Amino acid sequence: MKRIGTVVLVVLIVVFALIGFNYVRYRTNNAVSDAAFVRTDSLTTLSFKVGGKIASMRKIEGEEVKKGELLAHIDDTDFLLARDELERLLASLHHKREALTLKRQKVAKEVELQIAMAKEKRAAIQRQIEARRAQMDVTRAKLRLVAKNLRRFQKLYRGNLVQKQKIDELQTQKDVLMATLKAQKAQIQALQAQAISAEDAIAAAKNEQKNVAILDKEIAALAKQIEAKQKALQELQNKIAYCNLYAPFTGRIAKKFVNTGRVVKKGSPIYALVDPKDLHIEVLLSEKKLKGVKKGNKVLIHIDAYPKRNYHGKVQDILPASAATFALVPRDIASGEFTKLDQRFVVRITLDDPTPDLKVGMGASVAIQRRH
Repeated sequence: MKRIGTVVLVVLIVVFALIGFNYVRYRTNNAVSDAAFVRTDSLTTLSFKVGGKIASMRKIEGEEVKKGELLAHIDDTDFLLARDELERLLASLHHKREALTLKRQKVAKEVELQIAMAKEKRAAIQRQIEARRAQMDVTRAKLRLVAKNLRRFQKLYRGNLVQKQKIDELQTQKDVLMATLKAQKAQIQALQAQAISAEDAIAAAKNEQKNVAILDKEIAALAKQIEAKQKALQELQNKIAYCNLYAPFTGRIAKKFVNTGRVVKKGSPIYALVDPKDLHIEVLLSEKKLKGVKKGNKVLIHIDAYPKRNYHGKVQDILPASAATFALVPRDIASGEFTKLDQRFVVRITLDDPTPDLKVGMGASVAIQRRH
C-alpha cells in the first residue's frame, strides 16, 4: 500500500509539474487576456433628417434587412401640401414671366419699327427739302436772268428800240418765277415742319424704350423669385425624401428606439443597425503582456457563449494610446500623490472564421502568439 501510495504521489507530482510547465510555457509563448469582446465598425444609429410623427416602423429588433430597404416612414402630409402650394405658385410665376416676356418682345419690336419708320420718314423729308432747295436755286437763277433782261429791255424801250409787248412778257415771266420761288419756300417750310414732327416721333419712340427697360427689370425680378421658389421646392423635395428611412447596408436590427405614432426630432435615434459579417475582437491587453505582440500574430479565440468552439484570427493593429488616455475623468496627479497602475492597450484582432451566431458585445478570451 505504501508503494502504491508512493507511486500515486509521484504520478500526481509529475502530472502537476507537467501542467504547471505547460501553463508557464503557454503563458510565456502567448499573451493571454480575458478582457476581450466582440466588436464591429458597422454598428450604426439611424435617424431621420427631418422631424415629425412616425407613420410606420417596418422592422423589429433582430430582423434582417437589405441595403436600400425601407425601415421607417414619417408622415409627410404637411410637406406634400406645402410642395403642391409651391408648385402652383411657381406655375403662376412662370406664366407671368412668359406673359411679360411676350409683352417685352412686342413692345421692343414696335419701338424698333417706330424708330425705323420715323428715321426713314425723316430721311425722305430731308431729301425732299434738299430737292426743293435745289429747285429754288434754279428758280433764283432764272429770276436773276429774267430781271436782268427786263432791265435791259426797259432801257431799250425808253429809246423806242423794242416794243412794249416784250417788256410785258418778261414782267410776266418774272412774276411767275417769284410766285414759284415763294411756293417753293412754303414747301420747304412745310417739309421742315414734317421733319420736326419726325424728330418728335423718334424721341417718343425712344422714350418708349424706357418701358422696355422697366419690363426687363420686372422680368429679372420674377426670375429671382422663381429661382428662390425653386430652391425652396428642392428643399421640400429633399424633406419629403428624408421622410423615408432606408438601410445603408445589409445587416440586422440591433435596437429599435421608438414606435409608430411617436413624434421625433431631427436626428433622434430610430434604429441601430449592425452588419453581422463585419466583426472583430477587441482586447484590452496589459502593457506587461505586450512583449512579442505584433501585427500579423496568430490568435486563438474562445467566445464565452460558445466555450466548446475555437475561433482563430490575427492581430490587425495595436492602438497607439492606452485606454486610460481617453478616460472621461483623467487621474489627478498634481498633488504629487501617485500610484502606478497597470495600463491597458487596445489590440484589434480580425476573425478568420466568424459564424452567424456571433453577436456584438459578447465576451471572449484570447491567446496571442508571441513573436520574438
